[in-house]
Amino acid sequence: MHPAPSIIFFTVFSGLGFGMLAFMGLGKPDVSGFTAFIFFFIAYALAVGGLISSTFHLGNPQRALKAFSQWKTSWLSREGCLAVATLLVMGLYAIGIIFFNTRIGLLGLLGAILAFCTVIGTSMIYGQIKTVPRWHHWTTPLIYIGYAMTGGALMTGQLRIATAGLVTIGALQVVAWIIGDKRFAEEGSTIETATGLGTIGKVRMFEAPHSSKNYLMKEMVHVIGRKHARNLRIIGVLLVSLIPWALLMFFPFNHFMALLAVLAHVAGALTTRWLFFAEAEHTVGLYYGQR
Repeated sequence: MHPAPSIIFFTVFSGLGFGMLAFMGLGKPDVSGFTAFIFFFIAYALAVGGLISSTFHLGNPQRALKAFSQWKTSWLSREGCLAVATLLVMGLYAIGIIFFNTRIGLLGLLGAILAFCTVIGTSMIYGQIKTVPRWHHWTTPLIYIGYAMTGGALMTGQLRIATAGLVTIGALQVVAWIIGDKRFAEEGSTIETATGLGTIGKVRMFEAPHSSKNYLMKEMVHVIGRKHARNLRIIGVLLVSLIPWALLMFFPFNHFMALLAVLAHVAGALTTRWLFFAEAEHTVGLYYGQR
């Protein structure tokens, strides 16, 4: 599928922000006053900034509020509702910590659970799509949760959790690629099944169905070269997992080293998330001879 920058920014940075909020709801780090304000400001900037960026991919961004009305059937709507609930609950929790040096544990726990559920909601926007076999798999929600919690641990200074998470997310990402590369073939979708003409024999495209690209071709059909994808996978895993892990494990810990680890992880997350969309094979591509 077309890797739109707005969707990549949304899924990476909102996940990072809600991951931070989840840890902060659990009292990690244990800060108050102005220091707490800085942490909450960064978390909200990431979460809200990511959510706002997602509206730029809508045909009519001014109608974004209508997405909240379909929560019974749409994971996009559920994710939006969960995000707003998280921000409201964590906002009340933050006020107590920043201005009154009071930590309401139950409120923080509720906010942490909501933040975690918001990340699950984001993952299911894509994990529920049966026409993209690579996404329609248990690895998709685990990838989103892993990235959010690992990034949140990094941003809040939870080194033990972060180092374990970096190794885990690197391994999980590789597993997701190995499984994902086989998913389209395993589903058995071909141009014969897509057109319903398989009963009369082998089907091939006579000519392109359109004289120019249409919406489906622009949004749902994107082909990336194997060599290019392989190089980006290596770069992505190095940045998102191995390099920040090495920085935290083998170098004296300080703010500069922590910043380098965070920057490397975010750069890797942007790379692997670009691949998440670019390598997604939508079955509609069969109609255009692009699979």
